[in-house]
Amino acid sequence: MNLNQLELLRVLQETDCNLSKAAEKMHVVQSAVSRQLQLFEIEVGSPLFVRQGKKLTGLTPLGEKIMEEVDLINQAKKNIQLIADDFLENSNGTLRIATTHTQAKYLLPEPIGRFRRKYPGIKIYMVQSSPDNLINLLHRHQADIAICTEKLDEDDKLVVKPCYQWHHVAVVPLGHPLAEGEISLQRLSAQPILTYTPGFTGRTTIEKSFYSAHLPLDITLAAADSDVIKTYVRLGMGVGIIAGTAYEAGKDADLVAIDLSGLIPSSTTKIAYLKQLYVPNYCRYFIDELLAEAARKSRERGEGFDDC
Repeated sequence: MNLNQLELLRVLQETDCNLSKAAEKMHVVQSAVSRQLQLFEIEVGSPLFVRQGKKLTGLTPLGEKIMEEVDLINQAKKNIQLIADDFLENSNGTLRIATTHTQAKYLLPEPIGRFRRKYPGIKIYMVQSSPDNLINLLHRHQADIAICTEKLDEDDKLVVKPCYQWHHVAVVPLGHPLAEGEISLQRLSAQPILTYTPGFTGRTTIEKSFYSAHLPLDITLAAADSDVIKTYVRLGMGVGIIAGTAYEAGKDADLVAIDLSGLIPSSTTKIAYLKQLYVPNYCRYFIDELLAEAARKSRERGEGFDDC
C-alpha cells in the first residue's frame, strides 16, 4: 500500500463512497481510482467496501477498522503541518468553526472581531448546521472546533469544554394573557408552542420538562432559527420558547420575554475539538476569546458560568 491509496480511502469517506466525485477531487480519471482501490483490496486480501453492481454502498467490517487507522494518519498529517506553522509563526492559516445559528449570531461576533484584529491573515470559515452534523464535520476534518449545546458530550473522541450557561424564555406579543400573572408549565401547556427543531438549542430540555410534569406540549412550529420563531410569534401563531440570549430588548420591544429559568433547567453551550487534534496558537486564542465573551454575557444576565 502507499500514501496515495490511503488518501483515496479518506476521499472516498468524504464523498460518501462516490467514485466519480473521489476521482474529481483527486484530479484523476475514475478508472484510475477504481484500479487503486482494487490493488489495495488485493493487498489486504479482502474487500473494503460493500458493492451494489459497480456502486460502493458502504464500508465492510474490515474497511471500518482500516478507516479508523486512516483517520489517525490523516490527523497526524494535519497536526504536523499545524505544529510547523506554529513553530514558524505562520499567520496565514484557516480557522474552521462549526456552529448553530444561535451561537453564530449571539455569541461569536465579538470574539471573531477581536480574533480578526489579532490575526488578520487567518481566514475564517464558518459552517452553520445541526449538532449531529457539526460533530461529523469535526471527524471529517472539515472543522477545527464546534460550538453548540446538544450532542457534544455523547462523543468520547472529543475534548468538550463547557462555555456558558443560559436559560429559555417564553416570548409573546404585548397584551398576551401570559404576560400577566405568574408563569407555569400548566399555563404554557395550554398554548400552541413555537420552538426549536429537535436537536437544536435545548429542545430536549424543553421536552423533558413538560413530560416530567406529565403535561402535553403542543409544538405547532419548529425552526432552527430564533428569528424565525419570533417572526411567527408576531403573527399570532403561538408562544415562542427560545434561548434567553436570542431576545434583544431593543429589536424585540414589541414582544414580552418571560423568564422560564424556574421551570426549564438551564442549558450549557460547549466548545469541542478532536482529542487527537494539535490546537495551534491562533485557535487557542480564539477559544480564550470565546470564553471571555461568554463570561461577560453571563455576568450581564446574572447567569452562571462554567469556567473552562
